Amino acid sequence: MAKRRKKVKTNSNYLSYIVWILSFIVVISASLAVGYHFGYNDAKKDTNLVQKNKENTNLAILQKLEKDNVKTENKSVNDRLKEVLKQSPIKDVGANHEYEEELLAKPPIRVKREITRPSTKPKLAIILDDVSVKSQVEAIKKLNLPLTMSFLPPSKNRPNSAILASKEDFYMVHLPMEAKSFTKEEPFTLIVSDSQLKIRDRIEKVKKLFPRVRYINNHTGSKFTSNEMAVNKLISSLNVNNINFIDSRTTADTKVPKVMKNFGLKYVARDVFLDHQMDKPYIKEQIKKAIKIAKSHGTAIAIGHPHANTLLAIAESKKLFKDVELVLVNELY
Repeated sequence: MAKRRKKVKTNSNYLSYIVWILSFIVVISASLAVGYHFGYNDAKKDTNLVQKNKENTNLAILQKLEKDNVKTENKSVNDRLKEVLKQSPIKDVGANHEYEEELLAKPPIRVKREITRPSTKPKLAIILDDVSVKSQVEAIKKLNLPLTMSFLPPSKNRPNSAILASKEDFYMVHLPMEAKSFTKEEPFTLIVSDSQLKIRDRIEKVKKLFPRVRYINNHTGSKFTSNEMAVNKLISSLNVNNINFIDSRTTADTKVPKVMKNFGLKYVARDVFLDHQMDKPYIKEQIKKAIKIAKSHGTAIAIGHPHANTLLAIAESKKLFKDVELVLVNELY
């Protein structure tokens, strides 16, 4: 009997140990589970925080990129034109070089025309004289407007003017003519004493350089265009080569209207010089004047030059052109 009781006691102790061990395992498991739960939540919070920080960083980067893109997109036409024009080796001078010999406070008067009521939308052509280098052509084309480029004949300082013109669908030639204050003859300059044969030869050479030229206007030329005989020789030579003449009106004494009438041809001339003065406010007012003339007469011709302020003024006046149809000069008549 004694031995039997001892065995039971031993078994009872053994079961107690098992219960304690199992309890310990349960406690440890529960602790691990709780720890894992809180650890997981902490880790999740940390992960979310990292993700949020990453998203905020990405958002900041995107916002900066967007801001930079907006700045790039909104970079003014002024800046773009200035960048292109910086490449030009030709120094900007005012349009008054065309008629400085006149010693006038104001440029030569425009053509007098009667007030009419155009039946169609008024047309305005803007001719840009003195075009001669690539940077000028690029700056003009950046405006995305139908502007007529009038190229000077090639010279030492502008050897590629004819090549540049050949790449354009339409162009004019800005032909040098004798001025009253004649200081230095440019290549292809026509002077009053030139014979009919010499003038015709010059025009034929110009056409070889600019084979698609259909319109020529005068560069300076106050003395030449005020001489009826000289103008007769010019118009005769142009007719033979099927070239039209547009009078830049660098002098109020121009004889071109009379000669054109004698030839039975329509007289076409500049109405407004845009950049007699080089500041933008003045040029913008001249643009408004040209638009007003077009609205009164149905058509108008303005002449400017590929200078920074002139191009900038045109770019900043785009809204004004809604009242007229801006066209190349060959679309006027």
